[in-house]
This record gives sequence, C-alpha cells and structure tokens, in this order.
Amino acid sequence: MGIVDDGLNRAVQRAVTRPIPKSAGAQMRYLVKQLKGTRAVAQQLGISQRTVERYVKDQIRRPRPDLAQRLADAVRDRWQPRVRARARKQAATSTGIVIDVRARFGFTAAPGTTDDARLRHITLALPPQHAARLFDAQDAGASEQQLRDLAGQALGELYFQDGGRRAQGLAVEFTDIEQMEIDL
Repeated sequence: MGIVDDGLNRAVQRAVTRPIPKSAGAQMRYLVKQLKGTRAVAQQLGISQRTVERYVKDQIRRPRPDLAQRLADAVRDRWQPRVRARARKQAATSTGIVIDVRARFGFTAAPGTTDDARLRHITLALPPQHAARLFDAQDAGASEQQLRDLAGQALGELYFQDGGRRAQGLAVEFTDIEQMEIDL
C-alpha cells in the first residue's frame, strides 16, 4: 500500500452509511458470516480456529494490538461493498474527486528555468475521467509509482498547464509526497 492507494481507499471508505462493528466479537462474527466459517477467518488472520470461536462466543474480548489491526482491516475491506462500489462509480462518471497534496513537484524543462522542483500545497478537483483512470489502475493492481504518475499527469494537465492551454510538454513528477488526502 502506498500514499495514493491509501488515499483512494480512505475516500471510498468515507462513503459508507453504517458504522463498522466496534467490538472484537462483533467483528469476528461478521467475518465468519462473510467468509462462511471459522477456518477461513483463522487462516486469513493468522490465528487458530479455536481462537476465532472464542472471540465469536465473547470468551475473549480484547485482541492484542497487531491482531486488532488485522481484524479491523479485514472487516473494513468487506464492509458495505455495494455502497463503496456505488461511490467509486459516481466519482468515475459524474462527480470526480478532490485531491489535496503537499509534495515536491519537479518538471522536465530547460535548465535554469524557474521550474526547478519545489514544495507545493495543491488542492484541486479532478474531473471524472481522471478519477476513473486512478480507480481503474488501482483495480488492475497498479504499483504506487504508476498511481503517482497518473495523479501527476492529472495535476500537470489541470493545474500546471491550465487544462492544456499553457506550457505544452511539461511533465509533472512527484518526488517527495509529504501528505495526500483524496475526497469524493
């Protein structure tokens, strides 16, 4: 997982309409129902089947921190899949996404110009076609670098080239991303 991939996942996760179960027992019961058995849950979480059964019966209430994180992540990945799919589809077809990034941007330009890499904080609404490219690449298993390149192309076209009206031929690249937030 990377910064862009995590940002896309967090943006889609904010679209859920019901809260995720809070207790470890409720989370285990949800996973057992989704994966259709305690053995599959045990294999996914890396614990014994008996331990899963004890969580389901509320005989164990507090998981150790690493297990609690794996459990929460597994539940979050499966929680309200249709709502998340609808939010992704809406962003890719009609609303787009808002990207807020603080990064060092560099350009391919003539030496000695003012286009040297420098830290910038940019908040920009990306139209649906750019959101669709990012989501499609994420679904296809693109690497973090490929996702960064797609986001850089979108920022280059919309922010630095003003929709293609200025400075043709500039290639925007992220060198150091300090923070990135994506919202639907």
